Parts: sequence; C-alpha cells; structure tokens
Amino acid sequence: MEPLWTEVDWTAHQRWVQVAGRPVNVVDVGSGPPVVLIHGHSGAWQNWLEQIPVFSRRHRVIAMDLPGFGASPMPRDPITISGYARIVDELLDVLGVSAAGVVGNSMGGFVGLEMAISSPERVERLVLVSAAGVAERYIGVPLGVLDRWSERVLGRAGRWATPEPSRTARMARRRRLRRLGFTLLSPHPERIDPRLFYENVMASGPKPAAPRAAAEIARYDVRDRLGQIACPTLVIWGDRDRIVPPSSADEFVRLIPNARKVIFEDCGHVPMIEQPERFNRLVEDFLDEEPGERVGETSAAA
Repeated sequence: MEPLWTEVDWTAHQRWVQVAGRPVNVVDVGSGPPVVLIHGHSGAWQNWLEQIPVFSRRHRVIAMDLPGFGASPMPRDPITISGYARIVDELLDVLGVSAAGVVGNSMGGFVGLEMAISSPERVERLVLVSAAGVAERYIGVPLGVLDRWSERVLGRAGRWATPEPSRTARMARRRRLRRLGFTLLSPHPERIDPRLFYENVMASGPKPAAPRAAAEIARYDVRDRLGQIACPTLVIWGDRDRIVPPSSADEFVRLIPNARKVIFEDCGHVPMIEQPERFNRLVEDFLDEEPGERVGETSAAA
C-alpha cells in the first residue's frame, strides 16, 4: 500500500504568504482545529510528509519553510530563535488562526517553546520532538564551540547546497548509501522509505540560514523561562538520538510544569519519519484530549 503522502497533489495546497515583508512558503491542508508543524535546522515542510495527510483528516494543518530554509528566502531581520517565533506568530495572524496546537522538531521545537512563552494565547498544546533548547551539546559539540565556530565553518561548507538530484536519488535508492549518508539522523536509515529521503533532501534546498541558526541555537538561553509555559506539553524523543541527547527530554519534563514524555526505543532524531504510525497516533491523541484528560501513550519509556 502506497503512503498517503504520495497520493496528494501538494501544489494545490502550497502558497506564498507575506510575513514581515518577505514571502514564506506555506502548506495549508484540511479543516478543523489548527495544528502547526515547524521543521528543524536544515529542514523544510516536507519533513512532515507522513503527518500532514493523517492530521488533516480532523485538523487544519499548517506547515512552512522557515525563512532561510527550504523555498523561503532569508528574512529581513537577523536570524534568531525569537525572530522565528515572531514570524510563525505573524503567519498565523495572516492565516486567521488565533490559537493552535504546535508541533516542532529539533530547532522547530525551540521555536515552539519561544512561542508558548512569548505568545501563550497562541499555543493551545505543545509537542516537542527531539527539541533543542536545553542541551549542553549538539552532535556532541559543546555550546561554546558551536556558538564561536558554526558561522565560520558551516558558512564555508558548500553553502549547505543540496546535492545533485542524480546523486541524491542514487543515495536514496541504495540501502548501504542511505545508512552511510543519514546515520546521524537515524540508527536505521535503511528501513525508511527511500522516497522520503529523496523528497526531504531535495526539498531542503540551499540553506543560507543554517550557519547563523546553529549559532543562535547555542547562544539563546530559554531555560529560566520554561516554567512560564502553561499549556499541556508532550515531549517525544528517540533513545538513540545522536543530535540532541535524550537527557534533554528529562530536563524539559522537569522544567515545564504540565509536561510528560514518551521515549521511542531504537529511534533517532526524527521519530516522525522513523516511526510515523506510532508518532501520528500519539500526537493525534494528545491534540484531541479534553482538558484534564490523559490518553494514549504517556509512559516515560515505551
């Protein structure tokens, strides 16, 4: 059976939305209670291909390319985590969304945290998926080193250009090359549909915001403000995450008053791609909970 995302005419749901004087590439699908999906560093809206068709059965799903990633050009103002939060906040204003569930992966989770703190009325429920924000190291690199060197080193690394389509297609088709090329993201990249890798890598495109965004992840301190988050929060992590350590999940649950976690076994940094069926069921149950209700998987590890 073909994945649902392969049957969608995505061009029918994509549009450009002017935010802060610049166009933002947005996918807007479905109707019902809105849910916003925010991709991580070097990602694009296609990171959520496995989620959008499922969630849009009962929700209005909004996913975007953050400025400087995917198809969205760089913003007018300097790249910051708080700046990205303001852009998503303004985007929702333009789209007529007063409040939504917010789901963010990695850097996107960091942006969701900032939204829940700075615009609490906007975020009804928050899902943090391998989120940045409290780790002392990313990819094993200490914050100070990441802060000092990311713009110098990453800015020179081929400008984060997308590989040639033929090379990307070859890597996606061959299990051994997938394992070699994507082992940082997942302990088992060979198990993932190769079309997902191709779509995500090609969609990510050049990443002019990547060097600055990496430095901002390292230098922006949100820890002392996490206690201000009042909305229900679900923390999802892979126990074999090599990019953001799983210990961050415990820290988020400790610092956010109404948070709980679920750890995915034998899973890396992108649970929504690695274990999409379980991820979708868990997040949908959480988004649809009634106040005071706790449904679905809510254990510390499962």
